[in-house]
Parts: sequence; C-alpha cells; structure tokens
Amino acid sequence: MVKKSVITAAGKGSRMKYITSVLPKALLPLFTREDGKFVMRPIVDLIIDSLTSVGVERHCIVVGNHGRLLVDYLSERGVTFVTQHIPKGFGDAVLRAEDFVGRDPFFVHADDGVLTGGYSESSALFDEINPDAVLLVRRVTNPHRYGIVQVIDKGNYKTHRLFQVKDAEEKPKDPKSDLAISAVYVFSWKIMSALKKVEVKDGELELTYGIKELIDDGGEVYALLLEKERWLNVGDPDNYFKALEYTYKGSELR
Repeated sequence: MVKKSVITAAGKGSRMKYITSVLPKALLPLFTREDGKFVMRPIVDLIIDSLTSVGVERHCIVVGNHGRLLVDYLSERGVTFVTQHIPKGFGDAVLRAEDFVGRDPFFVHADDGVLTGGYSESSALFDEINPDAVLLVRRVTNPHRYGIVQVIDKGNYKTHRLFQVKDAEEKPKDPKSDLAISAVYVFSWKIMSALKKVEVKDGELELTYGIKELIDDGGEVYALLLEKERWLNVGDPDNYFKALEYTYKGSELR
C-alpha cells in the first residue's frame, strides 16, 4: 500500500497575485459541509484528506522560503516539511523530498488543486501491478499547455480506461496526443534517480522530464483516464471561481 505523499507547495501562485502575496496558495479555501452546514477549509486539508482516505499515513510538504503560514497551520499534524529555496521546477521540488521517500512508493500532489476522484483507483493499480509510476490523465483541447503522454490502450481497470505510457513530453509544440497528465501521481522511488539524470532546461526541472527518463530507462508507467472526475483548481481566478461554485453546490470529493 502507498503510505507516503509529497505535496508540492513552494510555488509563488503568481496567477492569484495580491492574495497569494500574503497567503500561500495551499491555504486558499473551498466549501465543504460539516454537521449539515457550510464551512470553508484550505485546499491542503482536502488534499491530505483525499490521500489519507486511500491509506496514506505520512505527508511531506515542500514549501518555499515564505511558507511559514503553511508550516504554522499544519505544525501539530505530524507533517514533514522540506524547503525548496530556489524555484527550479516541479521535478526539483519533488527531489527535495528524497530523504523522506527513501525506497518507498509515494503519491505526488500539486497544491493548486484537488481531484474529485481517482485516488483509490491509482493506489490500487499501483499495488496490483507494481509499476514505476501510475499517472492520471484527461483529454484536453489545448495539449500544448500541458505534459502530454503517448500511450498503448490496455483495456479497462475498474471504471477507467487503462493505458501503458510509452512517451511523455512537456508543453509540446507538436502534441502527439490530447492526453494531459493531471498533477496527481503515484511513483516508485526510482523517479528520484530518473530526475537526477535529466538535463535541466531553462533553469527548471519539470517532473514530466523525469517520467520520460523513467520510460527511456525501461521503466513501466501506466495511466488511468479520468472522464467523470474533475480537477478543482485554485491556481487562477477563473478556475478558482468554478471550484468554489462546484463545492458550494454540495458536490463531494471521493
């Protein structure tokens, strides 16, 4: 069972400027219900709850130099914190947690959103076939903006389409598919070795480059297609409004 997670929360949240100059993006709230009444909880709570519900017991949060509010908020919950002092990309943030991960499998989760489902299926698939990674992908109309994968169809797994991933590319100019990687992953510890082999481009180490390196080294990477599930995004004003509206209407995460 996957019992560890790495939550990356070192970004500046520049698309949500003003509010994220004083409040970490991970503390932006969404609606939930308690005792039949609406409350607002920081998205990091919803992320941790979603991961804990599928068996994750230990969480490591990667913060930036200005993550004191987030550390203070979670300080009594047994969370491990590591710091990414210089913003060098998503992949570099994950590498900061190498000592925490050790040789164990782990979830990686970005702090700017939470899925409405898919956690239990990705964890179960990882347990069953023991690959090097399980990705959650969705079809998009603008694939040049995302990490994109090329896949081989492997049929169905539970209620999801199952693919084996043969290649991955970050923000391609000429996308080979419309399957974009969501910012929730399950990895074996080998992703750390793969990230270390990547030649850094433009000063940033993207996690997608590590996934490609993993595949090129002969690793097995699988993906589950998200169709009914949604990514509730707090990373920009338009999507944050939609996420607030979705959760206010009482839709539950699962």
